[in-house]
Amino acid sequence: MSTFMPKAGDITRKWYVLDAAGQPLGKVAVQAATLLRGKHKPTFAPHADCGDFVIVVNAAQTVLTGRKLQQKKYYRHTGYIGHLRVVGYDELMKTRPCFVVEKAVKGMLPGNILGRKLFTRLHVFEGAEHIHQAQQPEVWEI
Repeated sequence: MSTFMPKAGDITRKWYVLDAAGQPLGKVAVQAATLLRGKHKPTFAPHADCGDFVIVVNAAQTVLTGRKLQQKKYYRHTGYIGHLRVVGYDELMKTRPCFVVEKAVKGMLPGNILGRKLFTRLHVFEGAEHIHQAQQPEVWEI
């Protein structure tokens, strides 16, 4: 018996909705990354793109456990000397909660071409409403 290698035509993609309200950021990100990679399928292959589409709703109501909200920082550099920008996650959760969830999920995906392709299937929304009703997404329990 030979090992099954999934091909592009063999893969069927579904749409899933994750409700992040009241859930820890890490748990939401782990579930989203698992669905994006396709690790929940029996036909998973680490080199193949066999994942599904993921919609994360209520990103503004995601919680950070412990003292991470006050202590965790987001760093970025503009490219100029001395221009390191530091923003606390308490401010980031107020202004850009979708970015916080996207950053957490992106960090759990592979850092190569496959990971960048998988990340395009993630859709994050601040509130409970999303624009992908036509795709008939299934609810995925966290």
